[in-house]
Amino acid sequence: MKRSLLFTAIGTVALVATAASLAADKTKSEEAFERLASLQGEWQGIADGVNTTLIYTLTANGSTLMEQCRPEKGHEMITMFTVDSDHLIATHYCSARNQPQMATAAISDAQKPLAFSLVRVTGLKSPDDFHNTGLTVIQEDNDHLTQEWLYDAKGKSGKNVFHFTRVRPRAS
Repeated sequence: MKRSLLFTAIGTVALVATAASLAADKTKSEEAFERLASLQGEWQGIADGVNTTLIYTLTANGSTLMEQCRPEKGHEMITMFTVDSDHLIATHYCSARNQPQMATAAISDAQKPLAFSLVRVTGLKSPDDFHNTGLTVIQEDNDHLTQEWLYDAKGKSGKNVFHFTRVRPRAS
């Protein structure tokens, strides 16, 4: 009996140590992605004067965070976030019918806002067409999110800033 308790205790300690070791082996980009994945759920805000819902869903066996942007008026858009080595990638499927692909610099601090810069854009008919050139995701706390979108259109650059609040399920 004492021997089986000893082996159980040793096994438990080994399991806890292994789990802690695996958690410690995460890269900064994986930590940043996990923080981003904490956005899962529904968010409400106003984008360009239009009530807008964001829905975040973890998909592809936990490797991709999908953001559905659903304005009350207008067309839905989707942004997919993934880890790529030491940085994160965001591919935005825009209602302007183009797909800017943006990446962060190497992640050194998983708690800082995530600043994505344009790597390439597909689907442009002309370089003057509207397209996003950057995105900064600022997680202020568990219930408040700010997105800063940079764009180019007709040779001019601009920025849109949107604020969202998490929608909490109502108690039954």
